[in-house]
Amino acid sequence: MREVLVLGSSGTTGSRVANQLRWQGVPIRLATRSPAADPSRVRFDWLDSDSYDRALHSVSAVYLVAPVGVHDPVPLVEPFLRAALRHGVRRVVALGSSAVPEADSGMGGIYRLVRELVPEWAVLRPSWFMQNVTGEHALAAGVRGGELVTATGDGRVAFIDAADIAAVAVRALIDENAHNTEHLLTGPRAISYAEAAAIITGSSGRAVVHRPISAAELTAHWIEHGLPADFAALLAGLDEGIAAGAEDRVTDTVERLTGRPPRDFAEFVAEELRDR
Repeated sequence: MREVLVLGSSGTTGSRVANQLRWQGVPIRLATRSPAADPSRVRFDWLDSDSYDRALHSVSAVYLVAPVGVHDPVPLVEPFLRAALRHGVRRVVALGSSAVPEADSGMGGIYRLVRELVPEWAVLRPSWFMQNVTGEHALAAGVRGGELVTATGDGRVAFIDAADIAAVAVRALIDENAHNTEHLLTGPRAISYAEAAAIITGSSGRAVVHRPISAAELTAHWIEHGLPADFAALLAGLDEGIAAGAEDRVTDTVERLTGRPPRDFAEFVAEELRDR
């Protein structure tokens, strides 16, 4: 059985995809810029095309996570996909975002590439990760400081657990029939950031409030936290979309494809933040 190559294998979704594939006995290859002495790990660097061939050897499917923090990843992803096809890869499952539709460039450009180039494909478009409020994300740092700073106003988001995203990714990677579609992924209910702050407060025992600011202020906020200016502006623009209602929606995709309902935000927070 040929292997599944997992890009972003140490990341929020990639690590969970790798674990779930491993639990199901699927041979995996984990792409990393600094591989340890582990036969399942292989060096991969988006900026080094020479690393593609070894990573793709004996691979039949790829979980594709675009290079992080790159405003337009298409010039990097397209040559990788063409190399994958030369190596006999037939299936690619790409991670996208519910806020980003298909386009000619940017993250949406990856959807187009995958759809046009790859015989068997799926694009995952999840809503905002629940892990954003608990891990190394800047929002999580804000939670630890007692506030969620956004430009979302009263807009609502159906936060989704990365484990549920990974479960759908695994189905798309190993199901006998290719999905050949986009999957819009959400949690079971949409909540505002003020509601999220109240849930976090109740579970953690630490007071957390939502501090709404303008998109321009949020851009400056992210720049102060070390993000490139164009990427900071992009993130602030996504918050404006939430404020306008773009993420106030719930889909049944997780349950339909995995056979179980997605995890609720309150359940996630209760388990992740109880003792922190």
